[in-house]
Amino acid sequence: MSTAVHDRTQTPFATAPTGAATAVARDRCSPAEWAARQQLAACYRVFHLLGWTELIYNHISLRVPDSPDHLLLNRFGLHYTEVKASNLVKVDLQGRIVEPADAPVNAAGVAPHCAIHAGVPNAHCVMHTHTTAGMAVASSRAGLTHDNFYAAQLWGRVAYHDFEGITVRGEEGPRLVADIGTGSDGRPPKPAVILRNHGLLAWGPALPVTFYTLWILQRSCEIQLAGAPLGATVPISDAIRLSCQDDAKKVNAEPEFGSDTFAAMVRLVDRVDTSWRD
Repeated sequence: MSTAVHDRTQTPFATAPTGAATAVARDRCSPAEWAARQQLAACYRVFHLLGWTELIYNHISLRVPDSPDHLLLNRFGLHYTEVKASNLVKVDLQGRIVEPADAPVNAAGVAPHCAIHAGVPNAHCVMHTHTTAGMAVASSRAGLTHDNFYAAQLWGRVAYHDFEGITVRGEEGPRLVADIGTGSDGRPPKPAVILRNHGLLAWGPALPVTFYTLWILQRSCEIQLAGAPLGATVPISDAIRLSCQDDAKKVNAEPEFGSDTFAAMVRLVDRVDTSWRD
């Protein structure tokens, strides 16, 4: 990966002025790109609604449908409630800013996202969070235990990546991709990722299915954390876990699986604020 994205002169680690942020005009985008921009902007608002935010940090990225070598993600310095279709930043797979030229991005987000988009087949959307439950499970020696309704569905579908510090180094990308898998060994890449000592990540062929994968992973962690003071869990057999894995693969094989769930969440956002559409 290019080191240009790590240069403070090109990707400053400073807040962007929220009111005067350069916007991308709708008439400069193809209909497919504008639709992707709106979907991604809506997702940032959904994350805020769910409490999956971390001040101005973390990222959701989405490949531009008719320009697959380009990605969209949030401008660094904006809160998720300030993200709009027009103020998303477009970068290439090396993390270099395409437009707006003066938009700041966070190297700690661009580096791993670009690596996954470029290295994992069919990774069209990538989501990363630092939720309390997610970070707690990521920091536990046991990791995710697959003994609740949601975690059972993720049996065999969770990858782990060891903590290497703040993710600004391009050389970490290939190791992250290797932990997720590329399918080259005959095994499908794992769509749910626990970043050890760090947080949660999900990727998928479309935004709604990625959102649903992350939601299941988050719920699994919340239940595990809530139940920890109660002692040992009731185990789920490997046979049932494998059955859940197979069933989850059948359901989640559809590229737009989860679209109804995501649409319902967007309707909730719209009751509060529709400015994400601009």
